[in-house]
Amino acid sequence: MLIDILTAAAGAAPQNKFGFKEALEQGGLIAQSTVTIMAIFSFGSFFVLFTRWSDQSKILKQYKALGAFWKANSLKEGVAKLEKTSPFRDIVEAGILAEENHGKMADSLEAHDWVHSSLARTEASIGAFLARGLPFLATVGSTAPFVGLFGTVVGIYRALIAIGLAGSASIDKVAGPVGEALIMTAIGLLVAVPAVLAYNFLQSRNKRINELLTGFSADVLAYINSKGAIKPAIASAPVKAAPAPAVKK
Repeated sequence: MLIDILTAAAGAAPQNKFGFKEALEQGGLIAQSTVTIMAIFSFGSFFVLFTRWSDQSKILKQYKALGAFWKANSLKEGVAKLEKTSPFRDIVEAGILAEENHGKMADSLEAHDWVHSSLARTEASIGAFLARGLPFLATVGSTAPFVGLFGTVVGIYRALIAIGLAGSASIDKVAGPVGEALIMTAIGLLVAVPAVLAYNFLQSRNKRINELLTGFSADVLAYINSKGAIKPAIASAPVKAAPAPAVKK
């Protein structure tokens, strides 16, 4: 008899039909499409974040190694000490090429402008490379809440239909669609907030890198115009001598 009572109680236990999986099944194609779009947005946002962060970290590391470049006797000698993938090498190579061609200018002012514009073009192309993917983050941050809101509106609409068909606003008729609507809103926020934070984080680092590139470009321009007489302070920093080995008695 005890077994029969337990079996009957287990069979009468209510089943949970309001989970995430059930919400997607009840929401149909619209809910599933909304979640799929959100998943693409989220994956793309984290992909842009990690790839751009890796590029930025590499450039900042390369900037710290410019001391050996400025200690070289010429730009051509110093450029060989820079990594081939370094944006600072691109700027130096643009400056060397502009210096080789600026002698064709009849006016000295035009020659200066030619070198300056060549460096500026290279600097702008590097900035455009670092900005890749940021418009996607901005788009996700601004549109993801509205995509989630679309799922919310559809869920509320289904709840109203259920109420109309049932003739009463009982909780079992509206809990599923309303729960689906709330899930879509939450997903939209979970996708949008990280995208906005990633955009601001990468944008601030890009601003710092652009400042470094502008300063380096100005130093290269001064070096070219002064025929190597003007170098930044990092080039004249004294090299620390290695400690003398201990003398064994």
